Amino acid sequence: MSTPLIAHIVYRLDYGGLENGLVNLINGLPLGGYRHAVICLTTFTDFRDRIVRDDVEVFALDKRPGKDPKTYLRLWRLLRRLRPQVVHTRNTGTIDCSVIAFLAGVPVRLHGYHGWDAADLHGRKPRGVRLRRWCNPFIATYVTVSQHLADWLVQTQGVAAARVRHICNGVDTDHFHPGVSAAEPLFAEPGGEPPFVIGTVGRMDPVKDQCTLVRAFVDLVHRHPGAARHVRLVLVGDGEMRSQIAGLLAAAGLDDTARICGWRDDIGELLKQFDVFVLPSLNEGISNTLLEAMATGLPIVATRVGGNVELIIDGETGVLVDAGNAGQVTAALERYVASPGLARSHGEAGLRRARTAFSIASMLAAYDGLYREVIFGEGVAGSAAVKP
Repeated sequence: MSTPLIAHIVYRLDYGGLENGLVNLINGLPLGGYRHAVICLTTFTDFRDRIVRDDVEVFALDKRPGKDPKTYLRLWRLLRRLRPQVVHTRNTGTIDCSVIAFLAGVPVRLHGYHGWDAADLHGRKPRGVRLRRWCNPFIATYVTVSQHLADWLVQTQGVAAARVRHICNGVDTDHFHPGVSAAEPLFAEPGGEPPFVIGTVGRMDPVKDQCTLVRAFVDLVHRHPGAARHVRLVLVGDGEMRSQIAGLLAAAGLDDTARICGWRDDIGELLKQFDVFVLPSLNEGISNTLLEAMATGLPIVATRVGGNVELIIDGETGVLVDAGNAGQVTAALERYVASPGLARSHGEAGLRRARTAFSIASMLAAYDGLYREVIFGEGVAGSAAVKP
């Protein structure tokens, strides 16, 4: 058999955790083991340049909003031309492509779940449930990044446990690590002590709920007027909620103490300038940025949702708070601002956990084992069940 081709189907190839995980997978799997193609139902951005292999084609099907049957005809024709051994779709937005892959004669159809949509935070809306159950017979194996997602598939979507593999995301600890940042300082502070920087990274989407973090920051500064002199907020990312986030900061008169950076290609260097990382999401699969922050040695404030509880040990590597509760976020930040020793201790514990439990090498070995099993029938599936 020639080198097998895996066609990865995503809704859009752009900045995001799912997409970052896909790029890490393609770049990290053995060069001679598999060929890869990325098919975007809509389009792709310059994020595709993060794929360092020069043998990976990226296709855009330019799907229009709503129903667009011609897109699925284009997909069928493309799959008939490429003839991949595996189609690997991801999240509910592409699950129906598994049916097209079946009709195109693709031998193996995998489907991955990486996170949640703000419109269906817990995956229980009837329309989505019907779609997933209709597509279920066309999917050989499901892959989830968290145990929480695996349990959801089995307990609420009717998927047999034997067809679900849990492969946690991994973090490149060679790229993300503590140290002195090589990036230009986010804040130019004339003299005196360096600022205490509270930061987050992620697309500005309702499910990520950066507005709760902003409200907590505003409350922190208002409750401790002296904090405004040395506490700063950084939000890295972009999206539909950006104007609302900026409006909250402007209304509080804190434009000068916060920065909205947009998307950056030097996340590893920016994280080194943070003192604490906050992930205020309403729900999560497994957050890549959370793992990257842990690998940088940062203490974490994260919501007690989804896969977050599988990464963060409350009171040891960070603080878990209730989703949407700005008061709890404020209280957690107050503790870290007041106790640098506690922040340092939690950051060091998170760093050890990232290095021992969530290495990118383990993630790659797990996917390699899964692909070998479904393509060649090799009995190595056990290595795919990588759990913290």
